Amino acid sequence: MSNELNFLTEQARRGRLSRRDFLGRAMALGMALPFASSVFAEAVSGTPIKGGLLKAGMQGGSSTDSLDPASWTSQVQFMFGKSWGECLTNVAPNGDLVPRLAEEVSSSADAKTWTFKLRQGVLFHNGQEMTAADVVATLERHSDEASESGALGIMRGLADIRTNGKYEVVVTTTEANADLPYLFSDYHLMIQPNGGKDAPDAGIGTGPYKVTEFEPGVRHSAERFEDYWNLDEWGHAAEIEITVINDPTARMAALQSGQVHMINRVEPRVVDMVKRLANIEVHNVSGPAHYCFPMHCDTAPFSNNDLRMALKLAMNREDMVERILRGYGSVGNDFPINGAYPLAPTDIPQREFDPDQARFLYERSGHSGPVVLRTSDVAFPGAVDAAQLYQQTCAQAGINLEIVRSPGDGYWSDVWNKEPFCASYWSGRPTQDQMYSTGYVSGADWNDTRFFNEQFDQLAVQARGELDQGKRALMYHDMAMILRDEGGLLLPMFNDYIEAHNNQVQGWVDHPQFEMMSGFALSRCWLSA
Repeated sequence: MSNELNFLTEQARRGRLSRRDFLGRAMALGMALPFASSVFAEAVSGTPIKGGLLKAGMQGGSSTDSLDPASWTSQVQFMFGKSWGECLTNVAPNGDLVPRLAEEVSSSADAKTWTFKLRQGVLFHNGQEMTAADVVATLERHSDEASESGALGIMRGLADIRTNGKYEVVVTTTEANADLPYLFSDYHLMIQPNGGKDAPDAGIGTGPYKVTEFEPGVRHSAERFEDYWNLDEWGHAAEIEITVINDPTARMAALQSGQVHMINRVEPRVVDMVKRLANIEVHNVSGPAHYCFPMHCDTAPFSNNDLRMALKLAMNREDMVERILRGYGSVGNDFPINGAYPLAPTDIPQREFDPDQARFLYERSGHSGPVVLRTSDVAFPGAVDAAQLYQQTCAQAGINLEIVRSPGDGYWSDVWNKEPFCASYWSGRPTQDQMYSTGYVSGADWNDTRFFNEQFDQLAVQARGELDQGKRALMYHDMAMILRDEGGLLLPMFNDYIEAHNNQVQGWVDHPQFEMMSGFALSRCWLSA
C-alpha cells in the first residue's frame, strides 16, 4: 500500500489528482476518510510554486468599469483591484481583523481616537514610498461628497484625519466607533499615491501585481511587482489575467477547456454536474451575501408602505431558494443580516408567503396598473428566472408584475441605484454597522432603497459607539425590525458563493466574506508544476 499511497500523494502534489479523486482512490486502498483527508491536505500545502500565468473567467465586467476604487460596484473591478491595491486592514476567513498596510492599530478608551502604525518601506508601483500622507489623502478623498465613493457612507463619521510623523495616521471620529478598523478594510479604500487625488484611475497601488492591461468589459492583466513587500505569501504567479465572461455557459466552457483556471458564480442548477467533471473542484461557502430586489421608498408607487409590504408578502421565499439556489443558500427576511454576523438577531419572525394579505394591502395602496421590475443575467445567477418566478406569485395576489430585461453591459451604472425597482445583490460586509452604514442610513451613497428613517439613523450611531455587546445587540434587533417592516428591501435569499477551479490551482482557501477568496484568489493561489 505504501508505494501506491506515495504515488497518489505525488500526483496530488503535482496537481494531477483532485481532492475528490484522491480520497476515492485512497479509501479504495483501505485508508480511513479522516486520515486520507489529512494526507491530501499535507500533500498540496507545500511551498507555493512561483511563476506562470494564472487566469480567471469572471462574470461582473462592463465597458463602464474604471480603475478608480471609488467607483467599484461589481466583481471584476473588486477582484482586479485587490490584486494591485491594498487597504489598511483585511478580514480573515474566521472574521478576525488582520493587518495589511497598517501593521498596528490602537484606540483611545472611548473608541473615538484611532492610531494606525504603517508598515515602513512599502512601495507604490511607481517606485514612490507609501507614507502617512498618502493614507490621509486617500481617506480624505473618499470622505469628500464630490467623490461619490462607494465608501462614502462609512466615512461620514470621521471628524479628523491627520499624520503623526511619516508612518502614523491618527483618525478621530465624531462618535465612538468600535468597528472603525474593520471599516478600513473596505475594498474602495485602496491606498493610492496622494490618495488618488491626482489620477484616481491610474491603477497604481502597493499590491503584489501592477496593471499591464485594462480593457473594460473584456480583459484585465497584471504582472508581479517584484518590489512588493511580502512576495513570500502573495503574488505567486508571474502574471494574472481576468477575462470577462458574463455568460454562465461560456464561463463554464472556458474552465473545462483550460482557457481559464478558475471561475466565479457557478450556477446552482449545474453544480451537481460540475462536481462530476474530472479535474474540476467546486467550492461553495455561506456568508453574508444575498440576492435582493430593492425598491426606492421615495419614488411612487414604492413610496407607499402598503404597496411595499404587499410586494414582500407576495414573495414565496422557500420556493425561490429551492428552485433558484437549489439548496445553496437560505431564506431571507427583508433585512440584510444573517447568522454570519456577530450579534445577529435570532428571534425575528420569518416573513411568509401570504397572497391574501398581499392582495388586501395592494388594493389598500390604491395603485393600479403594472409594477415594473428590471432584471438582468448579471444581477445574480438566475436573476431572470427569479423575476419570472416572482411574477407568478405576484399574480396570485392580484399584482401585475411587469418584467423588463435590461442588458448586462452597463447594468450597474445605468439600472442599479437608478431605477426604482430592480434585481440586485450584495456581498455583505464584515460588521453590521458597515452593512447598514454602506447601504441603509439616510446619508449612504449606496442607499439603493432610498430609505430615510431618523430613528434608524439614530440607532445606527448609538450602536456604533456602544461597547456593551448586549445593549448593542438590542439596538441591531430594533434596526432590523424597522428595516424589515418599513424599508424598501425585498430580500428573499442569502446565497452561497459557488466557484470552481481546475486541479492546477493550489492554495485555495474558502472565505465567507466575499467571493473568490474575498477577491484574493489571483493573489494567493498558484499553479502546480
